[in-house]
This record gives sequence, C-alpha cells and structure tokens, in this order.
Amino acid sequence: HLLLFLLFVGPFNCFASYSRATELFYSLNEGLPAGVLIGSLARDLRLPTASGQHPVASQPQLSFTLASRGMGGQYVQLDNHSGELHTSAVEIDREALCVESSGVTVLGGEASISSSPSSESCLLLLDVLVLPQEYFRLVKVKIAIRDVNDNAPRFPVPHIRLSVPENAPVNTRLAIEHPALDPDVGTNGVQTYRLQDNYGVFTLDVEENESGERTPYLIVMGALDRETREEYVTVIIAEDGGTPPLVGSATLTIGISDINDNCPQFSDSQLNVTLYGNSSLGTHVATVHAVDMDLGSNAQITYSYSQKVSQSSRNLFHLDESTGAITLSSKVDGDTPRLHRLIILGNGPGCIPAVITVLVTIIKVMTRPPEVVPRFIANEAEGVVYLKELEPINTPIAFFTIKDPDEKYKVNCYLDGDGPFRLAPYKPYNNEYLLETTKPLDYETQQLYEISVVAWNSEGFHVSKIVKVQVLDDNDNSPVFSQQLIELSIEENNVPNAFLTKLHATDADSGERGQVSYFLGPDAPSYFSLDRTTGVLTVSTQLDREEKEKYRYTVKAVDSGFPPRESIATVTITVLDKNDNSPRFINKDFSFFVPENFPGFGEIGVISVTDADAGQNGWVALSVLNGSDIFVIDTGKGVLRAKVSLDREQQSSYVLWIEAVDGGDPALSSTAKITILLLDINDNPPLVLFPQSNMSYLLVLPSTLPGSPITEVYAVDKDTGMNAVIAYSIIGRRGPRPESFRIDPKTGNITLEESLMQNDYGLYRLLVKVSDHGYPEPLHSTVMVNLFVNDTVSNESYIESLLRKEPDISIEEKQPQISIEPTHKKMESASCMPTLVALSIISLGSIAVVTGMGIYICLRKGKKHHRADENLEVQIPLNGRINLHMLEKKPMEISNI
Repeated sequence: HLLLFLLFVGPFNCFASYSRATELFYSLNEGLPAGVLIGSLARDLRLPTASGQHPVASQPQLSFTLASRGMGGQYVQLDNHSGELHTSAVEIDREALCVESSGVTVLGGEASISSSPSSESCLLLLDVLVLPQEYFRLVKVKIAIRDVNDNAPRFPVPHIRLSVPENAPVNTRLAIEHPALDPDVGTNGVQTYRLQDNYGVFTLDVEENESGERTPYLIVMGALDRETREEYVTVIIAEDGGTPPLVGSATLTIGISDINDNCPQFSDSQLNVTLYGNSSLGTHVATVHAVDMDLGSNAQITYSYSQKVSQSSRNLFHLDESTGAITLSSKVDGDTPRLHRLIILGNGPGCIPAVITVLVTIIKVMTRPPEVVPRFIANEAEGVVYLKELEPINTPIAFFTIKDPDEKYKVNCYLDGDGPFRLAPYKPYNNEYLLETTKPLDYETQQLYEISVVAWNSEGFHVSKIVKVQVLDDNDNSPVFSQQLIELSIEENNVPNAFLTKLHATDADSGERGQVSYFLGPDAPSYFSLDRTTGVLTVSTQLDREEKEKYRYTVKAVDSGFPPRESIATVTITVLDKNDNSPRFINKDFSFFVPENFPGFGEIGVISVTDADAGQNGWVALSVLNGSDIFVIDTGKGVLRAKVSLDREQQSSYVLWIEAVDGGDPALSSTAKITILLLDINDNPPLVLFPQSNMSYLLVLPSTLPGSPITEVYAVDKDTGMNAVIAYSIIGRRGPRPESFRIDPKTGNITLEESLMQNDYGLYRLLVKVSDHGYPEPLHSTVMVNLFVNDTVSNESYIESLLRKEPDISIEEKQPQISIEPTHKKMESASCMPTLVALSIISLGSIAVVTGMGIYICLRKGKKHHRADENLEVQIPLNGRINLHMLEKKPMEISNI
C-alpha cells in the first residue's frame, strides 16, 4: 500500500520529494554484536519528535521505514518510531560482504552493499522513508564497514618449492609463487615475510606493486654448491600489521639445480695387469672407472683409447666405451708383444678428458695344461650329483681320468673341499681315480657340497673340475614335540569349545616328510578335540572339578612320510576350582537330646557340613542365626555348645538355625534346622500345693462313716516322666487312734478307715511324704495334715496352741505301694541306645503331660471347693491370721458322700 501511495502522489510532489532527499553517513566495525547503536536518524536529520525540545501538541508521530528489506537490511534493525538504527542479530563480516568485485548499488530505495576493487571502503546502502506526508523524505543512509584484524595470513598451498641454480650469484632475486593471502585490508593485510631458518645464505624481500599487492622474493646471500648440499628446507612466515599481529606459514623447499661444474676423475693414474698367453678370447683383462660429481647428463662418462695407443694393441684388447671393461679380442701367438701400454681417456661433456694408463704384461705359455675327464656313476644333471641321505659308506660317485695332452709330464691329482668324500687311485689302472663317500650323508646337517678335483703337472699348471653334490632328503626324522609333558590348567564351568593350548611339533625332514599332523591318543576323553592341522586343543563341554579334577592322556604328532613316523607327548589338565557349590549339611534337620543341667560350654552335638569346592572356596564357617546369646558353635569343628546350663523346666526345647558360609568370592551359603530337646533330670522334688500350710487343720465329725474321704494331699512335680510320677505315704502319725486314717498312694486322698468312737475325739497329726520316682535317687517333700475330730470347734485358741507344739512323731520308713513298675534297674552300658530312645519318647510326651496336669489341677481345685461345700471341710491355717469367725459359727458336720 505504501508503494501504491508513492506511485500515486509521486508525479504531483516530484519536486518536493527530490528536494527532501537527504544522505546520512555512518561507520562501524565489523563483527559487532546485536543492539549496537549505529545512529539516530531523527536526531541527525533534526526532525521534531514527540520527545524533542519543542513538542507540539498537534504534531503527528513520525514513522521511519526501510524502503526495502534487501540484502543489506538483514544486518540492521530500524526503530520505526524513534528512528534509531542498531545492528541486528546477523553479524556483519566485511570480508564476506565486500568481496573484491565491482560495486553494486540497487536504487529505488532498496538496501544494498557497495564495494570497490581498488578501495578499502565497504559501504552498506539503505533507503529510509520518513512519514507522514508533511515530513516525508527519502533518506540515503551509507554505513561504512571498518575492517578489523580477524583473519590471519594463509598461503594457498602448504608446500612451496623453489629451484635455484648452484652457480647463482650473490643478490640473485627469485620471486616466490603463491604469496600469502589475507582477506583483511590496509595494515591488517600481509605486511612482512621472514624465514624461520635462512642457513646463512638466504633472505627475503617484499615488493609492492601499484595495486598494493606484496610479493616475497628470495635473495641469495652466499655461494651455493649442489655437490655439498642439494636442498634446503625451511618455513616461510607471513605476518600482517594488525594489533596483535597474526601469522601464517608454509614449508619452503629450496632445491639447488646442478650445472656442469665437475669433470671425470680416475682414482689412480696407472693400472698394472698380467695375462697368460694361453688365455681364451673374451678373457677379462681389467676395468677402468672414472667418477663425475655432477648429475644426469652432466655426469655421463665415455671411455676411449688415446691416439698414442698402437693399432696392434687396439686390435688385441677391446675397450667398452660405456663400462670401461677391457677384454681379450684376439688370440695371443708367438709374435704378440709381451708388454702393451694402453692410455685410456675418461670423457665428460665440456671437460678435459681424465687419463689413466693400463700396463698389460703377457706371460707366454709353451705347454698345455692337463685334462680332467669325469664319468659319473651316481645320478648327475648339469654338473650336480644327487645322493640320498643315509647312503652307505663308500658309495661311488664318479670316475675321473687324468690326461696330459703333451704326454711328457707327470700329472698328480687331489680333492679340494670339505665333506665326507675321498678321491683315491683306482688300481690297477693308471691316472684313474674314484670319488666315493666316507660316511653317511645327513640332509638335516648339510644339503649341498661343492668339491673340486684338481690336477697339476710338473710345470706347475693346475686344472680343476668342480663337482656339486646335492643330498636328497629321506623320512629319517620323527616329529619332536617342544614339550614332552604339556601341563595345562583351566577353570571349571568353562564355555564350550574353550581353547586349551596349541601343540607344536617340528620335523627336520623336508617337504611332505616334514609336514606334521596331530591326533589324540586312545586314552583321551571324547569331549577333547585336537585340530590335526593347527594343533589347537579344545574342550567341547563344561568341566566340573568336583566330578574330576585332573585329566591325563597322550597326543601324537605324525609326519606325512612313507612309512610315517610319529612321536607321543603327554597332556595333563588340572581343572581349577570355582566357587560353584554351596556348603551342604549332612542332614537338613538335626535333633539333639541333651540332659538338663548340662554344664556350660559342654558339647551338645556336632554339625557336619561339607563343601565340594577346594581351597578357600571349600572353607566353611558356621554361625548361629538365632539364639546366639545362649548357643555358640565352633566354626572349624562344628561343635554346638551352650554358654549356660539349660533348665528343662524353664524351656524344654530349642529350635536353632545354623548358617554355613564358604570362603568363596562371592560367598555361597546354606542353612540347617537344629532341634535341641532337653531330657529331664530328677532335679525337682514334688511341690505340695494342698494343704498350703502345716498349721492348717480340718474338722472331722465323729459321725463320719468309714471309707469316707476326709481330705487330700495334692502335689505336682516340674520334672517329666518317671521323675514326675508322685506317690503319697503317711510316714508319721499322732492322735488318739492314728491308724484310723489312710492315704491313697496314687491320688493322695485321705479316707477314714474305721468308725470313730467317743475315745477317738481329739487332734490327729499325719506326716505325709510326697515322693517322686526319679532315677537314680527319688526326691520327696513332706507336709503335715492336721485333723480335729470333734462335734464342733469350741476353743480355737486351744487347737492353735496344740498345733504350735512340736509333734512327737516317729518316722515310719515304709515305701508306698503303688502299681507302677520300678524303673530303678541298673542300666548296662550296652543298653544306652534303647534308654535314650525311651527317654526321648518320654521327653516328647512331657509337654502333653504338663499340660494335662495343669488342666487336672484346675479341675481338682474346682472339685475341692465343691467338696468343701458338700463335706463342710474347714481349713484353718495355724499361723492364726485367718479369722475363724468369718466362717459359720455352727458346727460343720461331715456327712457321707
């Protein structure tokens, strides 16, 4: 809409618009953050604003707008109301915006970037519209981007190579290609160059052209010699003028190129050589060699005879112009001179030839050398004799015939060289010699022999015939294990197909005869595997040390010869223990029967526990999980003990849990239940519960019928079994007719035996013994039963005085007769086990007996109270603390039940 508005009003206000066009110029550094103030358009255009010095009430609000959000608009942020221009979040990079290209300016109010290839200025152009119409103007804003030193010099290539001829004079200047580049401009660009190491012969200079480009030059400061040093390697460093300065570097290799400044030279000036006159054509005489220190074509040398060498010498000796080798090219005869002077020139390009003299002396030979003619008996091919090892001694190899061509000289013959061979005359023939072995050959010791049959005559001529003897291998060696006893170890519970070892055996034979295969012996378990080719020994299953700890079997190494040879080694495998077994108790539940009052820390029993593991893993520690304040266990022996003496009457049994922990890491454990049953010992006498006092008494009416129950003695025993079986007896009596009363030995009931008469009135005192059937000695208690026979109680104090008097009672030592089999039999040592079983059964039933007796006591007490109501029994304690008047004052009669 703004553009349409401008197009509509533009023709009518053309003059006004152009007259109001304004330019503003700002400058800022590149790389500034967002929000940095560039300038205030309203302030710099001196436009009135609502916050100005002269505000007008009717003055409209000014509006500032970028005419176009072009490329340059992304770098600035314009406040539409205040006209302040700030940097945006897009960072300004001068080197990216102002490339070295032609300037581009987009008209029509669009923001653009302007740069010049020859100027260091970089302009950001913006068109800003100011509205409303009465203040309308087009503002041309130019923002100059100032360069900062944010780029280091950089060489376009990391390695620069420069070639300098070795004869370059001092102050020679050589331009270095690929100078360093720095996107920064002005003093922030490249200013200087330097060398890290100038070796004392180089320096750098910088030249600047009209466009301001700086080019480094290498300057030679000293003499160069390629033969002394052919290359210099250093580092060239470019530095800009920023603060602080930034640098860049590259490797500079200065190669010294060769020039032809050296000529060929011989090491010697003369060479003396002798040559026999019977030498064959092509015999090597000598070789001359010259050296040129230059390179390439500058060092090429050719050899030639000097013009001073005679034609006859040239015809007799051939000179190779490339190698300098001199050979015999014509046959030496009787007319050939004995001394030849060969002057040889070493020619190099652009050089004076080097000279060497070769003096050749020919020794004339008037006789011919002897001849050696071989005739081979063993297999021979191209001068090589083939013999099998282990051939017997004196195996013939060849005949040698020695001939003298002149037939006038004596010829001798001998064998030269090392080995088990000899050359002997073969009689009866002359000049015939036999070559044979002196001992068996061994391929593994030496495979090839080289010997010479030498013949010489009396003139000193020697002739030799070289014979090579190749020994053929035979399968005469068995494989040899590196160890005859192979000791291995592996942890149990290994993974399947676990690697054990790699067997290694060697065979000194060659070829297939030396190839070794590996096999398990017949005593090896099936779950072991041995690779026949590689010798890798594995186990296919998991091993269990507790099942088997050691394995021992044989392995074989067999070669591929015919017939094959083999050797045997022994493999021992030790299976190492792992903590894979928990401690195991012999029983899950242990029961021990212990007599009560067993002494503290006495041995109650032994807890047997085992662990299949070995060593530390099989060490077991025992501990009590519960009841540790009473019981303790010996960790090593498993002996269970009680810290204190145990009383069955306080607790008849104990249930313990014992934990066994092994010494592995991590440790394994198990538990067992221990039941301790206390066997009763007769350590408690019967306890009389009724009557409660020796001073109580009971009124018995004279009319009581014989056989009537009068009262009872009731007692309990805390022991069990026979120790708790109670018998009652009257062991002392006092009264008018004391035999009138009897007591039941089982129940303790006291009954009237005979009818009471007038003379039977008075106080009866019965001493009752309450005894158990304990073993080995029964325990007992006594109680006094007082019966007052009368119609009524008229004088209680009198009765009490009688009770206070010490009774004069004679003790009757009479055992109670009850229908219980005596248990005081002498126990023989051989009957301990049945006795213990019986005691165990009795102790197990003791709990039920005690419970039943408790119920029985309660029931008896209830009956006793009921009987007191029915029989009108009166218990009067003798201590006098019970008020008899609390009872009914009328006489209480005892009637028949």
